[in-house]
Parts: sequence; C-alpha cells; structure tokens
Amino acid sequence: MRIGIDLGGTKIEAVVLAPDGAIAFRQRTATPRNDYDATVQVIAALVAEAEHAIGHACTVGVGMPGTISPATGLVKNANSTWLNGRRLHQDVEARLDRPVRLANDANCFALSEASDGAAAGASVVFGVIIGTGCGGGVVVNGAVLTGPNAIAGEWGHNPLPWPDDSERPGPECYCGKRGCLESFISGPGFARDYAVRAGVAIGSIDAAGVVARAAAGDAQATSALDRYAHRVARGLATIVNVVDPDVVVLGGGMSNVPHLYDAVPRQLPQFVFSDAVVTRIVPPRHGDSSGVRGAAWLWSLDEARAITGAARAPRAGAGTAGA
Repeated sequence: MRIGIDLGGTKIEAVVLAPDGAIAFRQRTATPRNDYDATVQVIAALVAEAEHAIGHACTVGVGMPGTISPATGLVKNANSTWLNGRRLHQDVEARLDRPVRLANDANCFALSEASDGAAAGASVVFGVIIGTGCGGGVVVNGAVLTGPNAIAGEWGHNPLPWPDDSERPGPECYCGKRGCLESFISGPGFARDYAVRAGVAIGSIDAAGVVARAAAGDAQATSALDRYAHRVARGLATIVNVVDPDVVVLGGGMSNVPHLYDAVPRQLPQFVFSDAVVTRIVPPRHGDSSGVRGAAWLWSLDEARAITGAARAPRAGAGTAGA
C-alpha cells in the first residue's frame, strides 16, 4: 500500500492507493497557512490516520508546491511561501521515522496521468497545472524528469511568448519579475485581465465568475476567454517546440473550461515550428485526485511491497487530522 499526500495552499489531502489503483482511504484537512511546524504535524497526523484505518504500514510520497533544491536541500520556489527555506524533506522523514519521497505537485499530476490516466501509454507527457498558479511537469517513459536544478517543467516563470504591445511589460509576478506566463494564465491572472479590460475592481470577480459571464453571453468575458486561450496556446507552443510531448494534460481549476480543448489545439499551429501538430491536449482522467495519486505513485508497487511487506501499523495513539 502507498500513501500519497497532496500539500496544497488551502488543503492537505491524503489517500491510500491500493495495488489495483483504487483509493482505499481518503482524508483531507485545512492547511495551517503560514505555520511550518503545524504543516509538518498535519502531514504526520494524516499518515497516522491512514495507516490506522487500513492496518498496515505504507510508503509515503508527498506532492508539494515548489521543490527541494539539490544545492541546499531546502524548499525553493513554493507559492506557499512559509515552506521556502525549510528542511521539509528531512523534517517529514524525521517525524515519520522512514524514507519519504517528495516531488513538485505538477510532477505528481503528470505522473498520475501518465501512469493510469488520460496519457497512459504515451512516451512523453507534459502535465499542466493552471489554477491558483501555473506549473508543469514532464514524464518520459513513465519517469518524472526533474533536472539537475529540480525545475524541469516550470514553464510558468518564463515570459509570455510573442506578446503584443498591450501585454508589455506584463503584470508583476510573486517571483519578482514582470510578464511571467503565470501572471497571465493562472486563474487569478485571467480574472485580473477581465477586470482591467471591463473596468471593474480587481479582486471583485474570480475566474469561475468570468467563465460564467462568458457562458451567459457577456462580451467582455468572452473576449477575456479568447485572449486567455490564445495565451495558453502560445505558452504550450514553446513546450511543443522544445519537448514535443505526445500528450499535454491540463489540470487545475482552469482545466475545467471546455473552450480550451477546442481553441488551444486550433491555435497551436500558428506558433509551433512544424508542418503539422498532432500533440493531444486533453483533460485529466483523475481530475482533482491526480496530484495526490501521483504522490503515491512516487513509489512503485514493487518498492512498496518490498519496504512495507505486511507490517502492521500501530493502532494505539494514532493522530487525527480532522475532517
């Protein structure tokens, strides 16, 4: 059995993945924002609760915002900023008293969809998270491509490609630069673009609200959605030009917008350096569960069997993480 933990900015979720891929246990709790020690404690409590429920020790994989720096061993690039500069890997392993594998949440998403999801069987998969932020992960022949700097797939912090004058210099990004792709195609970036063009207060409407207005025929919202799809197509064209994946799987809240699956493939050929573009752009098979499933997939089934065997998990004193 394998436990996957999805360490998100608003929630922390745990699942136990059975050998057949079914979810044998699921629990989630609110993330203790801006409290690093409490975050580690919640992860440990969820693991204890999962093992108590199934009666066996498990391997543990954690999907996280940002990544672990190979240079320092510390968290870097997390938009959950209270994690940055902390020894998350070592602290979680010490708290659980076992080896733990951590990976960027977009890498976990891509691994899940490449393993038994919408891109199963594909050789090269690019998994995209377009929600509160904008991340990406690359899976090649079933293995996550991390890179020596642990930033493979981080397309969101490249500049928006082929910008027009209205897109320069671009919004400020939390990374300290301007015009990052994330500042345009994250959910908040999309909502901000609509608000600026429509003359409404920034923050007065979210991405889902703009999509709903477009569906109701609001011209400004429809234009914002068209601009958004064009920007996603430009961003993905750079990935296709460099990596040339077989499949691109869209995840995160903006992946639920049906318009993208027509508009983005239609516009990709304008920017891809090829006479034809056959890359598939697809929604995730596992939806919001992909990230946490991918965290469990960080350990293979054979590894899980070898490491945990049939060891019983302690039933006394198991922590609780709440509902």
